[in-house]
Amino acid sequence: MFDGLFFEFPRLLFVIFFFIACASLCKMKLPSLYFPHTGQFMKNSVSASKLLFFLKWLGIIMLILALMSPVKDEPYELKPKEGYEIALILDSSQSMKAQGFDVNNPALTRFDVVKDIVGNFIKERTNDNIGLVVFGAYSFIASPLTYDENILNKILSQLYIGMAGKYTALYTSLAQGVNLLKMSKSKSKVAILLTDGYSTPEIDRIPFDVALEMAKKEGIKVYPIGIGMPNEYNQQVLVKIADATGGVAFGAASAAELQEVYKKIDELEKSEIKAETFSHLKYYYIYPLFISLLSLMLYVFLRNKRGHA
Repeated sequence: MFDGLFFEFPRLLFVIFFFIACASLCKMKLPSLYFPHTGQFMKNSVSASKLLFFLKWLGIIMLILALMSPVKDEPYELKPKEGYEIALILDSSQSMKAQGFDVNNPALTRFDVVKDIVGNFIKERTNDNIGLVVFGAYSFIASPLTYDENILNKILSQLYIGMAGKYTALYTSLAQGVNLLKMSKSKSKVAILLTDGYSTPEIDRIPFDVALEMAKKEGIKVYPIGIGMPNEYNQQVLVKIADATGGVAFGAASAAELQEVYKKIDELEKSEIKAETFSHLKYYYIYPLFISLLSLMLYVFLRNKRGHA
């Protein structure tokens, strides 16, 4: 308990000599001139009271210890995590309303199935720093990078089709994912880009070559995933993105296939994220101060009760 305990103001210990000197030199003058027998009575009574003597000096010593400010330096460390920094880029355009992607529950939309599978992926990646990007006609960061899977899944559950418009700004979404990971210092930056359609040229503000160059410059490995039938999304573009960034392009025609895709991505190489060490100062002056006040109050009470001045 006392390991690492020290005093911020240790020199205040010398104040004790002031009290010792005062106790020796500043003797209380008894009114024996007017009441000869009372002086002797008080002298015998006070000198005989070992309890009063103990309480007085306990209060003084504890007060000095409190003024010296006992403190303990308690370092703690955020444990290093082995994992990635991942941007999950999700298509929420109008085409994600299509049903039948999950044969076990054909009434679900593609987006509902994607949210469920991505939610499970997030739960499995406990050591990863993950952020969310949602896109349609435009793209936005739904969640910055975080290790908190509960917050991520809560945000994910609130996403809905069309919240970013009904068209597909595919290349703009890739650039937004790059922006999300840009400030990261991790050696392993990964973007998982999921879409079920082609880029809409009229609204996709960032050209394909520019978005691709941004990802390459930041060293981001992109894993594009096309869902639906092969003719529903641009396979050639997804393959180009994967080849240029060192990733792998996937296609998933059903919920079961999409689950297998995320399992494969789950086997990515991990990188170490450095731990951070912090120092917390814990002050203990309150304990000697409390003892001091208690003992001095008890000392005054007992002296008054016994009729002492």
